[in-house]
Amino acid sequence: MQPSTDTASVVYETGNQTVDDAVTRVLDGERLDRRDGLALIAQPVDDLAAGADYVRTQLGDDTVDACSIVNAKAGNCAEDCGFCAQSVHFDTGIDNYGFLGPEKILEAAKRAERDGAQRFGIVVAEKGVSKENRPEEWAEVLEAIRLVRDETDVEVDASLGILTEEEAAILAEEGLNHYNHNIETSPRYFPEVVQTHTFEKRVETLRVAKEAGMDLCAGVILGMGESPTDRVDAAMALQDIGISSLPVNILNPVAGTPMAEQGLPDITTEEVVKTIAVYRLLHPESRVRLTGGREVNLDTDGQVAALEAGADGILTGDYLTTEGQTAADDLEIMEEAGLEPNTEANEFDPEAVKERAADETETETAAGTAQTKSELKSDD
Repeated sequence: MQPSTDTASVVYETGNQTVDDAVTRVLDGERLDRRDGLALIAQPVDDLAAGADYVRTQLGDDTVDACSIVNAKAGNCAEDCGFCAQSVHFDTGIDNYGFLGPEKILEAAKRAERDGAQRFGIVVAEKGVSKENRPEEWAEVLEAIRLVRDETDVEVDASLGILTEEEAAILAEEGLNHYNHNIETSPRYFPEVVQTHTFEKRVETLRVAKEAGMDLCAGVILGMGESPTDRVDAAMALQDIGISSLPVNILNPVAGTPMAEQGLPDITTEEVVKTIAVYRLLHPESRVRLTGGREVNLDTDGQVAALEAGADGILTGDYLTTEGQTAADDLEIMEEAGLEPNTEANEFDPEAVKERAADETETETAAGTAQTKSELKSDD
């Protein structure tokens, strides 16, 4: 498969007319619609991956952007998201703790910086950090943002739940770069996953954050029983919102949550790779980010395949309540995919990351599980 020069536009020919036409239109600046997405997700994975990867090479920069997070407040969330180990509605056995505090969050941010993250997200497990209802916690969040902003080279992001217009304006003024608020799935399937709030409520928070001047990081969880059509419809909803980062999580069922108790069939590597390829074509200028659950659901070859199908971002380190793989492992996956780590914000040394991993029997990652962070809290 080679680029064709038969027309004025550079066209990548896979031999699959549906994919080739979509690639041509995307590179000509056209926005694909729902009909296109549904046609694409029915195509063979190899054709989709090749076309999507070509779009990434033309519109991207051949780098993989790594972000990292810290679980700044764990458990006791009043919402009932069926995948979440931190909901008060489910008995999952995780450790609960209050807000870690600005200095502990700065420590995690510095580890993320050391490990090559370009952006660092402060995540709080609750419906929303409320300036009005919990002013002390709100003030600590702002102080943490300032510390990370002023004392590291990483971009500061946050996931703080539902926002008011006033809160969004304050966060933007403090220099928050991306606001994360995942939509999880399609509007149709959302009530099967969450009952305590609506899909529209999530979209409203994204709108408020965007209007305040923040970029948006919003994505999905695959493997919750949704259909391929739901995956396309989620991407279309994100198109309407306008995002710059699209995290693609893959369900890692936690015992005690409804998603684990349902015994859902495992999603296949092919399904994940196809979805990422379609998302690249529907969101050609966004970072399509391979995030939570990737290590559990995809082996090394599967993660490489995702990067070769248009993904150009990852979440490195640990997740909210589960462990991730090391930064050195992530660098190796990038190399296997023929890509380099992004160093635009944080000019780190990849070789130093690898050497440190080789020297350590247990690598301390940037953002730990709830249990790890509970131990940090007890050090105060």
